Amino acid sequence: MPTPYYLIDEVALRANLAIAERLRARSGARLLLALKCFATWSVFDIMAPALDGTTSSSLNEVRLGREKFGKETHAYSVAYADDEFAAVVDHADKVIFNSIAQLERFGAQAQGKPLGLRVNPGVSHSHFLLADPARPMSRLGERDPARIAAVLDRITGVMLHCNCENDAFESFDALLGRIEEGYGAILSQLDWVSLGGGIHFTAPGYDLDALADRLRGFAERYGVTVYLEPGDTLVTNAATLETSVLDIVENEGRIAIVDASAEAHMLDLLMYQQEAAIAPARGDHIYQVCGNSCLAGDIFGEGRFEAPLRVGDRVSILNAAGYTMVKKNWFNGVRMPAIAIRRPGGEVERVRAFTFEDYVASLS
Repeated sequence: MPTPYYLIDEVALRANLAIAERLRARSGARLLLALKCFATWSVFDIMAPALDGTTSSSLNEVRLGREKFGKETHAYSVAYADDEFAAVVDHADKVIFNSIAQLERFGAQAQGKPLGLRVNPGVSHSHFLLADPARPMSRLGERDPARIAAVLDRITGVMLHCNCENDAFESFDALLGRIEEGYGAILSQLDWVSLGGGIHFTAPGYDLDALADRLRGFAERYGVTVYLEPGDTLVTNAATLETSVLDIVENEGRIAIVDASAEAHMLDLLMYQQEAAIAPARGDHIYQVCGNSCLAGDIFGEGRFEAPLRVGDRVSILNAAGYTMVKKNWFNGVRMPAIAIRRPGGEVERVRAFTFEDYVASLS
């Protein structure tokens, strides 16, 4: 199949989902796929049996969750727009507001749907300020317990999303303990609590049983249904970006230019100033693997290969599922990677290809 394309490995995806099912069974928590991270609906039929629904950050996402995933849909937005809110309500089972001001503005229009409020406890786990919901002057959620208590008669639950790539149970446990100290009196008056996403429970060595027991104990202590909103942990290491070498140049080292772009197809690498993992990551031949856009810093990262690269050779960029396909863009008009699935038997099925017409339709 011609490159570039995102290749989802069904076997790897199912392995992550099996861990999610174990967590659901032992903890009693309900798991909602975070569409902001991964929304490739061609594999929703694989994911849906292991999960309880979806959570969204926009009208488009909540509609996608309703129409393509089914099950329970949670709607959240940093700020709802007047001309979209009625449609949000039509597609949502729960509607969560980012601020008390938005609750007061739109709550009466929610047609009896269960309402929630995002709470910002002022504590978080994040490796990056860019993704830290408790950053200075954060706009994400309400912090004052007294203000929150004053609207408890209008909400049935809260969302506390304060983890980002937290791969240690001890860290999650300590963070949840601090939340309980500050907001325990509020939690005990609710029907449900979403603890958000960012808990990397599929990481190797993660103490899944301890997490499950902590979640079950939390639910019992406060008499609430607990929700988690996993995204990246469900699809970690479950996809690659398959590329081909277009050119080799020399400039203080060997540089391989491939037929994809970090800027356009794996944007988080540049946003968080990270390097991609590149297969096979062994050998004595070292290349800086770069994208084919005109951005000078369009760099995937350093790759190690067992033999010198040649034009036409394949290069696999690893961990290309979370926050990739949902962020892909048409910068420079470079070719958009197709989306394919490698089935358990090894056959590769292309489920979507993008054309010039798609590029034109994204503009006006």
